Amino acid sequence: MLSIIKKYLIKKYNKPGDAYVGLVHRLDRPTGGVMVFAKTSKAASRLSEQIRDKKFEKEYLVIVDGKLENEVGTYEDFLLKNERTNTSKVVDEKNKNAKKAKLDYEVLKYNEETNLSLVKVKLHTGRHHQIRVQFASRNHSVYGDQKYGTRGRGKQLCLWAYKLSFNHPVTKEKMEFTAYPGKIGSWIILT
Repeated sequence: MLSIIKKYLIKKYNKPGDAYVGLVHRLDRPTGGVMVFAKTSKAASRLSEQIRDKKFEKEYLVIVDGKLENEVGTYEDFLLKNERTNTSKVVDEKNKNAKKAKLDYEVLKYNEETNLSLVKVKLHTGRHHQIRVQFASRNHSVYGDQKYGTRGRGKQLCLWAYKLSFNHPVTKEKMEFTAYPGKIGSWIILT
């Protein structure tokens, strides 16, 4: 994506040489959706500060295994990342290296035939594989998850960053971007 955006900026603004592009909000490789890039280092710094200050709002759509006990809820856990295996797990809060993870969720649809739920998730923290780990720890793994799940192996991970909102780094104007997954692959299973 960085290369594509750089080429676009060079062409659009007829820039000689290279163009600066800062990656502000990235996604794990199997995740789809909205990403944020900055055209200047100052904008990247200001946007990154909003993420650190929890002023960057992130919402996801996810298809998970099973029917959740509650239609609306909050998950609060402590996660520990294993660098060697590139995985995370829920651990006791007394673990000195654990980081607090919090998200709110709302079930949008449950399909009894497939035993899958479409869930909207609002992240309060941005931990490594947070959504995947927190749902899997409650036996509601993300459909298509090769690391933490069992259903949909070989399918695309059904995790999508559908809405991001933040303040413009210069004008401070509130900005909101949305993108929904198309009716392709695994996402069609709930229709």
